Amino acid sequence: MDKDNRDDFTFAKLRDLKLPVTFRISQLEGTRKPRPFSELLEKPELRFHGVQQPGFSDLYVTCQLVADNKPLTIPFRTSFKSFKKDYIWNEWITLPIRYCDLPLSSQITFTVWDIAGPRAAIPVGGSTFRLFGKKWTLRRGKHRLLLWADKEADGSTETTTPSKVGTRDEMGRLEKLVKKYERGDLSKSDWLDAMAFRKMAEIHASETEKSQSLYLYIDLPRFDFPVIFSEPDASSIPSTSTSVPAATQPPVPSASSAIATDTHIWAVVDPDIAKENPVEDKHRRLVRSHRSSPYDRELKPNAKIRDELSEILNYAPSQPLTSEEKDLIWKFRFYLTRDRRGLTKFLKSVTWRDPSEVKQAVEELLPQWTEIDIDDALELLGPGTVDSRVRAFAVKQLSRADDDELLLYLLQLVQALKFESAASDQRSARSTSSAISYDDSGLADFLIARAVRNLILGNRFYWYLMVEVALEDRVMAKMYGRVVYKFMGKILEAENGAERRDVMRRQGELIETLSKRAKELRTSKDPRPKKIDKLRAFLADSKNNLASMVPLPLPLDARIEVTGIIAEKSSVFKSNMFPMLLYFQGSDGSEYPVMFKDGDDMRQDQLVIQLFTLMDRLLRKENLDLKLMPYDVLATGPLQGMAQFIPSKSIAAIVSENGTLLNYLRANHPDEGSVGTFGVEPNVIDTFVRSCAGYCVVTYLLGVGDRHLDNLLLAPDGHFFHVDFGYILGRDPKPLAPPVKVCKEMVDAMGGVQSVHYARFKNFCFTAFTILRKSANLILNLVTLMVDANIPHIKHRDVHEQVLGKFCLDMTEEQGIEHFEKLLNDISPFTAVLDRMHDWAQYWRS
Repeated sequence: MDKDNRDDFTFAKLRDLKLPVTFRISQLEGTRKPRPFSELLEKPELRFHGVQQPGFSDLYVTCQLVADNKPLTIPFRTSFKSFKKDYIWNEWITLPIRYCDLPLSSQITFTVWDIAGPRAAIPVGGSTFRLFGKKWTLRRGKHRLLLWADKEADGSTETTTPSKVGTRDEMGRLEKLVKKYERGDLSKSDWLDAMAFRKMAEIHASETEKSQSLYLYIDLPRFDFPVIFSEPDASSIPSTSTSVPAATQPPVPSASSAIATDTHIWAVVDPDIAKENPVEDKHRRLVRSHRSSPYDRELKPNAKIRDELSEILNYAPSQPLTSEEKDLIWKFRFYLTRDRRGLTKFLKSVTWRDPSEVKQAVEELLPQWTEIDIDDALELLGPGTVDSRVRAFAVKQLSRADDDELLLYLLQLVQALKFESAASDQRSARSTSSAISYDDSGLADFLIARAVRNLILGNRFYWYLMVEVALEDRVMAKMYGRVVYKFMGKILEAENGAERRDVMRRQGELIETLSKRAKELRTSKDPRPKKIDKLRAFLADSKNNLASMVPLPLPLDARIEVTGIIAEKSSVFKSNMFPMLLYFQGSDGSEYPVMFKDGDDMRQDQLVIQLFTLMDRLLRKENLDLKLMPYDVLATGPLQGMAQFIPSKSIAAIVSENGTLLNYLRANHPDEGSVGTFGVEPNVIDTFVRSCAGYCVVTYLLGVGDRHLDNLLLAPDGHFFHVDFGYILGRDPKPLAPPVKVCKEMVDAMGGVQSVHYARFKNFCFTAFTILRKSANLILNLVTLMVDANIPHIKHRDVHEQVLGKFCLDMTEEQGIEHFEKLLNDISPFTAVLDRMHDWAQYWRS
C-alpha cells in the first residue's frame, strides 16, 4: 500500500483493548397492555402486577455476560427509578471484565422485570445480545433489542431469545442507515438530512404505535476504529505444526484465570467497608489523647507535609477524608488556625464522640481561627454541622457580608434554618454526657435583624418564609411560622413598623387576588381571546382595586413601587398553564411587565435564576461583563409565582418570521455602514456574542436540560437568554442531549464557526469557565443547602456528583479549557433534528 493511502483501511485488535466492558441501558419502547378483565377474573393475583396499576410501574433491568453456556460475571441490575413519562434509564453499566479477555461467543442477557406483588418480580421480556458481529467485529453504537414477551433472557449458545430476528421492519431498516450515516459511510447534506430525520421521527412514532413488540435500546461505546476479535499473542499459544512434546508446551491463559489475577477489575463486596475499623478508631483516640498539647502548639509541618495538607484543603466539600488525613489535620491543628480554608476540614477531623476533643476544638481552637470565606461559612450551616457553637461562628462570618451579597444567599440561608437544633426537637434522644452544644446558633435572629434593617432584603425574606409555611411538611411549617411571628414582632418595634406590616398585608392580598384569577383562567374552557377579555375586564373593574392602588412595593422587586395594573396591555400566554402577562404602572411613570403563573412549581426556576445572578456577580468581580441580565423570579407559593417579563422573541418565532437572527437584529438596530457586524450596530452584536457565551457556560455548569428553540429568547437589543428550567443538574427528556447548549442559529448569527465573532465567543466561554471554576465550592454548597427544600427535581439526588463533574476540578486550567473546547466542538448531530421535532409538536399544539 502506498504511503498516501495507508490510513484507508484501519482497525484495532481486541487484545490491545484493556478497558472494562461498558454499555448504557437507554430506554424501553413499545406499548404495554394490561391483561384483559376475563383473565383477571380467572387469576385474581394478576391485579397486583405493575402493568395493571395506573401510571408507570417501577421496571428495572438485569444484565449478565455469558459465553459458551457459562456466566462470566454476576448479574447486574439498574438502580431504582420512578418513571413519570417514559421508561428511560440512561444508566451506564461497567462489567468487571476487560474487552481483551472476552471470548468470541460473548453474549449479554437483558431481562426487564416488573412488580408481581409484594417482594415478587415477573419478567416483562428478555433479549440476548451478541457482542461480536458476523465478521468478528466488536459491536458499537446504538442498538435496538427485541424483547421476547414474558420470558427471561436465555444465555445459551443457541439462544431462544435472540435480540435480532430475520424479519426486518421499516424502523430496523432506517436504524441501519442511521448507523452508516454516523460512521460517515453516507454522504451528508444538511438540508436533505434535516428533512430525512424529520420524516424518520414521524415513521418512528407511527411504527411504535402500531407495533405489538417491545424494544430495549442500549448504547455501546463508539471507538475510533473497528475492533476485530483477535487471539492472545502467538508467543503464548502452542504451535500445532511443530513437534514439541505436550508436556513442554506452555499453558494457555484462560479468560477466567486472567480475571482472577487482575485486581483492577475484580472486587469483593464488603458490607462493613463504610464503617470505621474499631481497632483503628481506638488506636487513633489513644494516640490523640497521649499527644501533649504544648508540643502540638509549636508543631510546624515540613515542606512535604505542607504540600499534603494543601492538597487536603483543596478537596471539594463533598469529598470525605480518610482516617490518615484526619489524623494529619488533627496533628497540625494549631498550625492550621491561620489558614481560612482549614476550618471545615479540621471540623471533619474531630471525633465528636470524644468530649475532651470536642471541648478543645470548639472552646479553644474555634475562637482563635482566622476569618473564613463565605462559601465555608455556608458549608458549616449545612446538615452535617450539629454543634451550635460552630454554627454560631459561621453566622458571625456571614455578618461581614453586605446586604446585596446576603440577598444572593438568602434563599439557602432560609433553608439552613431547617438544620438548626431548635427546628428538630430530638434532645431527649441525645446523650447528656456529650460535649456537643444544642443551643440556638442565632441564625434566625441574624436574618431577622438584617431583614428588618433593609426593606428589599426584608421583602424577599418574608416571601421565602411564606412559601415554607404553605408546604405540606407541617413540622417545618410550624417552625417557619415561629420565625414569621418573631420577624413581624421585630418589624413593629422598628421605625414605621406598622406601615411596613400594612405593606406586607397588602402584598399578600394582591398575590391572593391574582392567584385566584390565574387559577380560574387556567381551569376555564374558554378560548384564549375570551380569557384575555375576561382578564382585562377583571383588571379594569374598579371594585377589584387593581387598575389603581395606593403605591405598593412589588413583591417581585421591592425597589419598584407600583400604582396599578394597565388592563388594556395585559394578556394571557398561550402555553399549557395560561400564565397572565400583567403590565404594572410604576409610580415614576414607567411600566413593569410581569408574568404571573398558577399551577406550576416556580421554586426551581427561582433557584436557577438566583445562581445565574450569583455567577454574573462573580464574573463582574473579575471585570468580565457577559450581559447575562437574569430576570427576576419569585415563588409566592408551592404552586404559583411571578417572573419579570423581558420583551423578546423565541428563536423559533424569529426564524419563522425573519428567517435568521441577524435579520431580526438588523430590523431593530440597523447600521448600514458596519460591514464587520453584518449591517447591525456593533454594540448589539457585541451584546449578543457576550450573552451567548455567558448563558452557554452557566447553563452547562447547572446542567440545564430540555433546550429547544422555544425556550431560547433574544431581545431586540441583542440580549440572548434562556427561560423554563424544568430540567436541571443533568436531567433531560431528550436522548443524546449535548452538555453545552449552542444551536446552529446562534452560530450563524455570529457569522459561522470561522468568523471573528465566533472566536470571541469561544474566548469569552473559556474565560468565564476559568473564573467560575474558582468558585466551585460556593456554588456546590449553595446547591447542597437546597437538597432538603422539597424541590421535586433536586431532592433524593446526588447533586454533588452532578455539579462537581461539570467543574472538572481534577484538571489544570489548560486541561479544563481544552475539555470545554472539546464539548463546544462536539455538538450532537441529533440536536437539530430534535429541535425540528419539537417545532412540529408546537405547531400542532398552537
